[in-house]
Amino acid sequence: MGIIFGVIFHFIGGFASGSFYMPFKKVKGWSWESFWIIGGLFSWLIVPPLAAALTIPDFFSIIKATDGKILFNTYLMGLLWGIGGLTYGLGVRYLGVALGSSIILGLCSFFGALVPSIYYYFNPTAGKDTITDLFGNHWGQLVLVGLLLCIVGIVICGKAGGRKDKEIGSSHVDGSGSEFQITKGLILAVISGVLSACFSFGIEAGSTMSEVANHAWKGTVLKGSGIDINGLSLKAYNDVWKEWLINHPKTNHEFIFKNNVIFVVILWGGLTTNFIWCMILNARNKTFGDYSNKQTPLLKNYLLCALGGTTWFLQFFFYGMGESKMGNGASSWILHMSFIILVANAWGLALKEWKGTSKKTITTITIGIATIILSVLIVGYGNSLKQ
Repeated sequence: MGIIFGVIFHFIGGFASGSFYMPFKKVKGWSWESFWIIGGLFSWLIVPPLAAALTIPDFFSIIKATDGKILFNTYLMGLLWGIGGLTYGLGVRYLGVALGSSIILGLCSFFGALVPSIYYYFNPTAGKDTITDLFGNHWGQLVLVGLLLCIVGIVICGKAGGRKDKEIGSSHVDGSGSEFQITKGLILAVISGVLSACFSFGIEAGSTMSEVANHAWKGTVLKGSGIDINGLSLKAYNDVWKEWLINHPKTNHEFIFKNNVIFVVILWGGLTTNFIWCMILNARNKTFGDYSNKQTPLLKNYLLCALGGTTWFLQFFFYGMGESKMGNGASSWILHMSFIILVANAWGLALKEWKGTSKKTITTITIGIATIILSVLIVGYGNSLKQ
């Protein structure tokens, strides 16, 4: 039953990630930078601390007690990831939901799996795999095969995008009525795919905060059962917790919301990057008036942006819940990525983004998407073999 709930939670998270841009497409009379930053205020500033407050008692005290260097490194990764998030929005704008999401998520999977292994080769860390581990083990070789296949799928998707660009003519408007610019979109997609991997580095950089939240949650569970944990050493504390799990097998091994405190700091970095860029665009394009333009449906626009921003954050909320139920990080990540790609492409079909293109072009994008999903599954299977 736990596995079933895990799959359901991952589907909800994947649906949220693959769908968050839909409300933005309904905003009327605002420039891209205006609706993007209003949605971002909900994604990065408003909803994350609300989620943390609802799931982690006195979460801000954990942040205040954290070493400044840890906070800075977590924030820095958020800044870099913020560029990835910014270019994700632009990539979807110029490539469409289906093509943009497939290429960006494919690249994110590739760099997210490969870059850490290279980093840990030069900075050995206990429990972390290096690039030599990938080449030297059967599971690692499967991961590399999957990553290679991922690049093949991205190239195929890019080819489909090139065909679409030729077939829709010089209007640069696809079947959904959105602007389509293949060269600009692909450049932005590559940048986004590379830098989006920094989110996982941010989680690792701020892991001490999640450990504190996790420790506090375990203490609350044990105290709730009348177990006195005061004065226990860390080893004794862990032994008590292990015994508790044996006697209560349905209890989660880890606090399912422990990363919510890290998200707050990472997303401050994301907000900084996106806010600066959107303000620059507002000034350059003279679009500051969007926020108070009564010629547009102001209330509806603000509500749509709030919905889009909140939906974006929910992907992380449900991802953590799904992983806690499945108990397998690799499988969880693969399932999450697969659902996002499938949902994004379902929206692409619903929006008729490929309307007006030939059967050969549609066949090409279908093969490309299937190849990326297959590559993600191979990477997940390879990772599962090492556990």
